[in-house]
Amino acid sequence: MNARFVLLIACGLVAGLAGAAEPQVHWQALPTVAPAPADNPTTPAKVRLGKMLFFDSRLSSTGTVSCFSCHNVMEGGDDHRPVSIGVEAQRGGRNAPTVWNAAFLSVQFWDGRAATLEDQAKGPPVNSVEMGMKSLTMVIERIRRIPGYAPYFHQAFGPGEVITMDNAAKAIAAYERTLITPGSAYDRYVQGDHSALTAQQVRGMQTFAAVGCAGCHQGPNFSGPPLPMGTGFFVKFPIYTNNPYVQKYHLMSDLGRYDVTHREADKHMWRVPGLRNLLYTEPYFHNGSVASLPQAVRVMAATQLDRKLTDAQVRDIVAFLGALNGPFPVQTMPRLPPTPGGLLGR
Repeated sequence: MNARFVLLIACGLVAGLAGAAEPQVHWQALPTVAPAPADNPTTPAKVRLGKMLFFDSRLSSTGTVSCFSCHNVMEGGDDHRPVSIGVEAQRGGRNAPTVWNAAFLSVQFWDGRAATLEDQAKGPPVNSVEMGMKSLTMVIERIRRIPGYAPYFHQAFGPGEVITMDNAAKAIAAYERTLITPGSAYDRYVQGDHSALTAQQVRGMQTFAAVGCAGCHQGPNFSGPPLPMGTGFFVKFPIYTNNPYVQKYHLMSDLGRYDVTHREADKHMWRVPGLRNLLYTEPYFHNGSVASLPQAVRVMAATQLDRKLTDAQVRDIVAFLGALNGPFPVQTMPRLPPTPGGLLGR
């Protein structure tokens, strides 16, 4: 049995490709509370501190880039650039994924190199292109040199030496677990309100399942089956290369998870992204190469299913994807502790 066929079985697509009966899909609403690890329960004090750190550009070498810079939670949770811009106007190599509903992903980053939100929070500050700090030790030392942060760390983590990088990452992760968008029209529909979707959205939902999209984009976040935290759901992209999209959008230029594991089998393997709030996250894919959602649907059908959808099918699927837009919890800019003189000159 060849690797491609194994992958198709894993995605549940074989029935659709063989022309068999439409696959059964377990439609699930998004939970109203994000899961949290046992060693980092979500508390209001952690969320408050984590929000401050998320918005604080002083965690970067130049004092100009924060988590918020690439993950704008006042809108779609990304930055709408093909690739993000970090310190000294450097450009990254991949598109910034949305932070909305990232709490429901089993691994973080496109290549799954971080097992948890806590692990992910430690990555950008010391990435030379993103926030540019030379070490996590330098990051936490800068935070310690801002006296106003101490009370917030103590409220979140108790007395003692609690201003640590682990605790800073836990706080950021706790805040990010509040960035969820349950209550979409789709959620209401699967919970029994059959008036929540339009006729076109229902057709799109049926087409989404029938052509095979739901094989990989399943679960409440449409990012794969629910898995233990740190256990990633990865799929090869592109699977099929006999179409013009692969070259046009440079889909083979990045080796994906291979850059993490250096295993041949991981070439062009990617964590399956969620599909919620897609209308807010253009452009699409790991390299931000596709500017519109209808085109992204066409590309996915060709590269993952070896199918050419009709214009009507594309319109219906896009309408269904619009039903996954959920209400965003209100975000307000936090007041940050004052900057001591000379902080950013060291």
